[in-house]
Amino acid sequence: MADHEEPSARGLFGGVFARGGADTSDVAWLQAMLDAEAGLARALERAGLTPAGSGAAVTEVAQAGNFNVAELGEFAALTGNPVPALARALARRVPQTAAGAVHRGATSQDIVDTAAMLLARRVIDVVLADLAQAAAAAAGLADAHRSTIMIGRTLLQQAVPVTFGLVAAGWLTSLDEARAGLAAVGSQRLAVQFGGAAGTLASLGDDGPRVVALLAEELGLARPVLPWHTDRLRIIDLATALARVTAALGKIARDVTLLAQSEIAEVSEGGGQPAPRDAASPRRGGSSAMPHKHNPVAAVAILGCARQAGGLLATLVASAEQEHQRAAGAREGQGLVAAVGFVRRARHQQFGNKPVGKLGDGAASEAKPAGKRARRRRVAVQQFAQYHPFGNGNVAPGKLAGESLRDVVRNEPQPIAQMRLQRADFAEFRRHDRPPFNFPGDYRK
Repeated sequence: MADHEEPSARGLFGGVFARGGADTSDVAWLQAMLDAEAGLARALERAGLTPAGSGAAVTEVAQAGNFNVAELGEFAALTGNPVPALARALARRVPQTAAGAVHRGATSQDIVDTAAMLLARRVIDVVLADLAQAAAAAAGLADAHRSTIMIGRTLLQQAVPVTFGLVAAGWLTSLDEARAGLAAVGSQRLAVQFGGAAGTLASLGDDGPRVVALLAEELGLARPVLPWHTDRLRIIDLATALARVTAALGKIARDVTLLAQSEIAEVSEGGGQPAPRDAASPRRGGSSAMPHKHNPVAAVAILGCARQAGGLLATLVASAEQEHQRAAGAREGQGLVAAVGFVRRARHQQFGNKPVGKLGDGAASEAKPAGKRARRRRVAVQQFAQYHPFGNGNVAPGKLAGESLRDVVRNEPQPIAQMRLQRADFAEFRRHDRPPFNFPGDYRK
């Protein structure tokens, strides 16, 4: 949020820790995911896979104000992220002719990761602008105080004389290097994510690579060589560049707090600040108990944020080790996952008092611990779920459901059609006491 906004618009502590114009709120995440869905719809239309006008229709509806963030958070507790509920809600809102363009060929991680890249780009633009202002201020100090003598300090002890201009020039150098590193990440490492269920783009056939290129063009992101579902180096690069920024700012803030101590008093904060709104308003750096205080509040806030950066970066690096084609928990452990902001509002007791979809009504009841047959059937259900075309319409061997049902759902929004087919497939499994196609080996043995 911008600095000129009222503190109440940022929250109680937003004036201290949420300054600047970089919005990373739940609404910002939601809009980024909707932008990814809209970009995909436009790319599909350009590829000739959806009717003319479907991209514009989805884009018109894909506005955060049309959706309930809290409701999406509730549904996210059932699916692990808000994308399935968002895709269904979006498909219901667009015209029937455009519903087939919603989420087609995508998996939830495609939307979340692409949204993270879009949000990162917006944040980078704001941070680079702020860093440019800070660098200009440091350059001004370096020029104005090139001859201002001060004592140098090593190991916190007085050493030999230096100039304050040299100190400010050191700040300028680190700011410029941090800014250059962040700009490089913004121009080279922010890529679209689009691979489908297992990173193969199988549901789009030969059109898959072309849709990736068109999606990258629509969103203004780089086109990766391959989907990066479990290759998280882009996230680490982004986080490292941001950590370097906080390190540069933290160094400046630490120098300010040390030089602003009462017994040293070589620098102070507050130049060029607006006057209090009225006599009752607190002054900058004031204290509730000691009227003589002039605290370096900006430097303290910067240090408070910088202290968190190292731990966050470590978490992202530790979460980069991920399993196979989709991680089980490590991706969610990375701080740029949108689901964090949504799921925190969800009521966790939903996991304990509600069945998990239709599986709780059918196949799960067949998996009671009643001997070897029950265990084998549970394995068969798990195998069937693995081969089932849940996320992207991938066609598994054999006949999964009646042609009449497929004809019925052919023109339905894809998320709704997939849910209907999944229920029908499990129902057929229960009727025939075996999966509707053969697995390697006989599960009855």
